[in-house]
Parts: sequence; C-alpha cells; structure tokens
Amino acid sequence: MAKDLYEVLGVSKNATEDEIKKAFRRRARELHPDVNKAPDAEDQFKELNEAYDVLSDPGKRAQYDRFGTIPGAAGGGSPYGGGGYVDFEDLFGGGFGMGDIFSSFFGGAAGGRQQQRREGRDMGVGLRVTLEEVAAGAKKEIVYDRLAPCPDCDGTGLGPDGREVTCPDCGGQGRVVSVQHTFLGDMQTATTCKTCNGTGRSVENPCPECEGQGRVPDRQRVTVEVPVGIRDSQQLRLSGFGEAGMQGAAPGDLIVTVRIQPHEFFERDGDHLHARANVSIVQAALGAEIEIDGIFEGEKVQVRIPEGCQNEQVVRVKGFGMPKFRSDARGDMFVHVNVVVPKKLTKRQRELLEQLAEELGEDVSDERTPLQKLRDAFN
Repeated sequence: MAKDLYEVLGVSKNATEDEIKKAFRRRARELHPDVNKAPDAEDQFKELNEAYDVLSDPGKRAQYDRFGTIPGAAGGGSPYGGGGYVDFEDLFGGGFGMGDIFSSFFGGAAGGRQQQRREGRDMGVGLRVTLEEVAAGAKKEIVYDRLAPCPDCDGTGLGPDGREVTCPDCGGQGRVVSVQHTFLGDMQTATTCKTCNGTGRSVENPCPECEGQGRVPDRQRVTVEVPVGIRDSQQLRLSGFGEAGMQGAAPGDLIVTVRIQPHEFFERDGDHLHARANVSIVQAALGAEIEIDGIFEGEKVQVRIPEGCQNEQVVRVKGFGMPKFRSDARGDMFVHVNVVVPKKLTKRQRELLEQLAEELGEDVSDERTPLQKLRDAFN
C-alpha cells in the first residue's frame, strides 16, 4: 500500500499550512542527495517532494483527505510541476525543480560552501492561455518553487538575539591572504573567505530555519493578470517574485512568457482573426447573410456573402477581430468561404439544376445507373 503522506512529512492530519512547510524543509535538509549519502536518498527525497506537492495544495489535500489518493499524484504518477498551471521552461535558464532549489540553498549557506551571489536571480515560467482568455483578459494562478524570504526572520537571517558582525577571519575584506614560503621567496595567495562566503560579514546566532541565509525553499502561488490582446511569446515581469536575495538583498523578478494555445476555429494573425464558413452553391451564387460565432462568449458575427462568391474567397468583417493590446480598438475578421456542393440530389433539385445548365448553355452528364434513374422517377 502507498505510504501515508502525513507520515512521510512527519506531521499530523490537522497540521497547519505553516507546519507542513516547516516539516518539509526540515525533512528535505535531511534527505536531499547533496547532504544525504544513503543509496535511497534520492528516492526518499522524491517521495517527500510528492507528499508536499499534495499537502501544500488545499484542493489536492482536501481530495486526499477524502479519498486517500490524488489522480496523477501520489500513488498515480508524479504530480510535480506546479499542478499544471505553468510550463517550467527556463527557471534560472535551466528548468529547476525543488531538488535544484535545495541544491542552490545548500550551496548558498555559510560555512565553507561555494561563493553565492547575494542578490536574487530572475526566474522564468511559461504560462499557457486560450485565445478567448487573451481576448477577454484573464487572471491565472501560477504555482512554482523558489527561494523565498524566510518567514521566521523576515529575510534578515538573524535568529533570536542575532546580529550581523564583521567577519573575524577576513576582517571584513571577504578575502583571506595566505603566505607560502618557497625557495623562490614568499608567495601570497588571496582566496574567498569561507567563513563569510566572501561578503565580509557573518551572523552571530543565525536563524535556525534558514541557517542565516534569510531565505528558504518554498512553493509560491501568485496570480498573474493576462492583459487583453497580448501576443504569443510576449513576456510579463513580476517584480520581486523571483529568487529572494540573501539576508535582505534585492530579489529577482519572475518572467512569465505567455503561450497561446491553438484554437479549433480561429487562427490569429496579429490583431486579425481568420475563420472558415460553409455556404451552399445557391448562397454563393445568389448571395446571402450568414451568422458565425465570434471570439467572445455569446458573440455573433453577421457575414455578408456577396453574389457570385467563389470557393476560398475571403470576406472581411471589420471590427470583429482580436482586441488590440492596450487599446479599445479591435482588428478585423477574415472569413474564408467554403462552397459546399451537395453529394445527393432529389429529383426536383436535379431538374432545377438541369434547367439552369440548359439556360447557361452548359453540358452536363448523367452518370446515374438505370436503377438510380428508376428510383429518382418515383421520388
């Protein structure tokens, strides 16, 4: 049987959202492959991550509490990836997941680890929207993982009675100079200070939750307003929603790339829309007014088919295209006419067409079999 997700995280079933987050970060520090060398550390971390994916989402958690399982999640394939809201296509330029976020977190902690920039980096996600959502505007929820400001210390990295002091090992220089005595003389070498990670400052009594960084791995939820008329691949910048900076340094931004899904009926061309409409040979010959659906819900577009309209002829309807970006104006709709020729005719319809052919002086062939002619005679 599948493991109990609350048991995987080590929390009770009535745990609060904050307790679930803290339990996940605590267990992740223990199980992450960067710090845990057990053969099954990676599998345990993946299991932990999937449990957190379910229990950190109110909807998934409610469904799990009720049914004991989540479709496409724990027990049914990995759910990881933000619940289907976004495409993780360019996080830090390389498709980061929670495991990579923790790797970055471990790499940025003080205590002899590699040097880490203090300012937060920009992050990027791709957001899929429909053409109708672009026409009317929409609010979409994005769920993604990032290094967020630590809630326990408000991003300062300071614990109770903690304070930032000049690094005692480098004297605030951020570099340590060592001298080697050789037969050629004394040689000096300057290296990044491992105690302060090159910042020249260290923390006394650091925050235990973030280990003095001022940031922790977290799952972020943010609502994005999709502007009316936005183009495919156009980007939106959400200031401050990228990677948090260390110890209160400036955060990065979240870059949202809009991806517009193909439409089954309309094709967009800038601010214009292209659509197809079927008309009969009689409507094409005599002209007609037909009605088709517009891009807005409930919108009807009246299309005037000109007399003598030809197959694949394009009829332009002004002002019924896509709304223009940051404007009240709309583009036009171009309707591509498809003249439909009936495959079967009644006796009366055939007679009328034959009379028309005779009137126009056109030769027509009668390839009906004797049995078909006999049937038509009785219709």
